[in-house]
Amino acid sequence: MSRSLRRGAIAALVLAAIVPLSACAAGNTPDTLQIKPDNAAASLGENLKLNNIVVVTKADAVADQTGPANVSVNIANSGTSPEALQSVTVGEGAAATFTDAKGAPLSEIVIPAGGSVLLGGEGQPAAHLASAAVKVGGFAPATFAFAKAGKVTAQAQVAPATGLYAAFGPAVAPAAPSGTASAPASAPASAPASAPASAPASAPASAPASAPASAPAGTTPSGSPSAH
Repeated sequence: MSRSLRRGAIAALVLAAIVPLSACAAGNTPDTLQIKPDNAAASLGENLKLNNIVVVTKADAVADQTGPANVSVNIANSGTSPEALQSVTVGEGAAATFTDAKGAPLSEIVIPAGGSVLLGGEGQPAAHLASAAVKVGGFAPATFAFAKAGKVTAQAQVAPATGLYAAFGPAVAPAAPSGTASAPASAPASAPASAPASAPASAPASAPASAPASAPAGTTPSGSPSAH
């Protein structure tokens, strides 16, 4: 076989190998190429997307724990009308209460048309759980109910309020300072009781009693000497 024929055969083999690879790449759907988030996500209908669903416990919570927690999620509404989140439940029916960005109670959280709402974090509305039984580092079922779209349930990650989630955890009541309760109680009780009682009692009792007793001996009550 001549050198030119060998070159032509090699080129044909290379081309035959490239064509199937190109066809295979073109057949991949966009869904298979998407990067999936680490945290839980869910969709409801064509317009609602729930991303990064996390149940955030107290910072010192470990393993299985029952206590306060917050639910953090980013809800996007691509529809042309607003939607309202009406309830969130976690685990065995622990229901959340809603507050606005300033901490005032809310009956529902509105997701505007073409917009999104983040639950949790500074300056954002929040969903509070008074007590939820969860496993830190694991997952817990979280159900979201909307006014129009209905309900959707996802397995939410459970994480303590540390690191990236430090601002998303439940509020911790400050400890009462020690040694301050006894001082105010004792001072007012003793001062008013002793001062008014001693002053008025001694002055009137001593003055009238000493005047008659100090008259000179041998005088009459009128002050003139007695005759002998």
